[in-house]
Amino acid sequence: MNKNNLPLYFALAMVFGILIGTFFSNGSSSLAIVNNSAKEQKIKRLINFIQHDYVDTINTDELLDDAIAKMLEKLDPHSVYIPRENLQAVTENMQGNFVGIGVQFRIINDSITVIQTIKGGPSIKAGIKAGDRILIANKDTLYGKKIKNDQILKKLKGQPNTEVTVQVYRKTTDSLFNVNIKRGKVNIKSVDVAYMLNDSIGYIKIDRFARNTYQEFKSSLTQLKEENNVTDLVLDLRGNGGGFIDIANKIVDEFLEDEKLIVFTKNNKNDLYEYFATEKGDFEQGGLYVLIDENSASASEIVAGALQDNDKGIIIGRRSFGKGLVQEEMDLGDGSAVRLTTARYYTPTGRSIQKPYKKKGNNTNKTTTSYQNDIQERYKSGELFHKDSIKTIDSLQFKTPKGKIVFGGGGIVPDVFVAMDTTSYLPSYYYGNLNDFSFNYVDENRGKLSKLSVNDFINNFDKDNTVSDVFFKNLKTYNLSSKTKQKLKKFLKTTIARELFRDEGLYRVMQSDDKMLEKVFELENKN
Repeated sequence: MNKNNLPLYFALAMVFGILIGTFFSNGSSSLAIVNNSAKEQKIKRLINFIQHDYVDTINTDELLDDAIAKMLEKLDPHSVYIPRENLQAVTENMQGNFVGIGVQFRIINDSITVIQTIKGGPSIKAGIKAGDRILIANKDTLYGKKIKNDQILKKLKGQPNTEVTVQVYRKTTDSLFNVNIKRGKVNIKSVDVAYMLNDSIGYIKIDRFARNTYQEFKSSLTQLKEENNVTDLVLDLRGNGGGFIDIANKIVDEFLEDEKLIVFTKNNKNDLYEYFATEKGDFEQGGLYVLIDENSASASEIVAGALQDNDKGIIIGRRSFGKGLVQEEMDLGDGSAVRLTTARYYTPTGRSIQKPYKKKGNNTNKTTTSYQNDIQERYKSGELFHKDSIKTIDSLQFKTPKGKIVFGGGGIVPDVFVAMDTTSYLPSYYYGNLNDFSFNYVDENRGKLSKLSVNDFINNFDKDNTVSDVFFKNLKTYNLSSKTKQKLKKFLKTTIARELFRDEGLYRVMQSDDKMLEKVFELENKN
């Protein structure tokens, strides 16, 4: 494995967190524009000149979009322009639902293949199953042509309670049939999984802080407590790029006692807004472990910072991303929007965890590149592998009520450090091979595999290496070491588990040698 290529994958992994940002309010606000201002007239006049006098024909709408995006780049890395064609997808992701038929699909051999149906969605109610091929939708042929994802979505999504008739081929029964599906609201879950790690430790993985996240979290926590003797909880925020601040506050409130400060914000007028815990917390007395990494950003850092500053639980992992800016979405009136930074947030001890983004000379391109490449720099400096390599600033030192020293100035430094396992990025190198083989294997053996439980699969699958040996024959052009093969075998089992058991299978197999969870068990045994 070429370690020089690893930073590329770190950069790719953090893109989602950078784009998501953090929302401060539920609604949107209008952008104040003074109609008679000289600057507005200047822009209008320039557009007019370009439309009427420029030598070539120019799409001035695209030109204006580019100008807005460049203008926002001058402000900070998280003030962004959202074009009209992208706004719906962004909104759906953060609201946590959309209207459609409720399937996850991949295009395989020019056919739309259902990877899984979404729980509670219209398709699962209509009897659509994983592995089904959707061939036709409302008489429009969807197979045998190079159709793009956005075109497929236009066929399958629509207004609530409208019907789409799909023709389906089911491989397991070699049958072709039509199904009428009534479009409806489909939940985009943000709590990936919730289950017990052992007899006493519960585990909840939060992917992002969307509108529906708190209800999903609350429901998961309640179920774990009702069905098990949960004395401790692991809250996994690794790779969580953030979301709504008020949702993060509600989740923190489940762990902190009444009137404990969660977070406070300041805007450009230095107005102070504070957010406190209430009486209603459901896990104020239990033990708590919070997992973070270099891709935990924004609202994830609010949660980790609030708990750390109130001496609640143990923060485990690596220094978080370092985003302490608050964005508010503002409608531009034509279906597009800007997400503008309107405040900074601070943890209870007064820490700003925003990492630097301004460089001398006001070189925006250099600033943006340096900011986005920060994780690559952490890799090069050794910070991802050694706690002593984390750079802290003495002048940004703060103290919790129990006397623990914490630092501001760029992310949350964990209480307990766990080095990165570079082999976790192996799937990035073999992504296509792993996914294609896993799907094809399950597709060919769906009837037999569907009889397995998650536990049966984890304990007994491919003990004789029959499946993995076939996979490695497909990789005969690669010169793989025995160690790499062992890791890839585990990742292969993980992707097959995902195909069969969705996120629970994915996480439970993936976590069989999870270094951060191993640290949790180690700390638990000491108590």
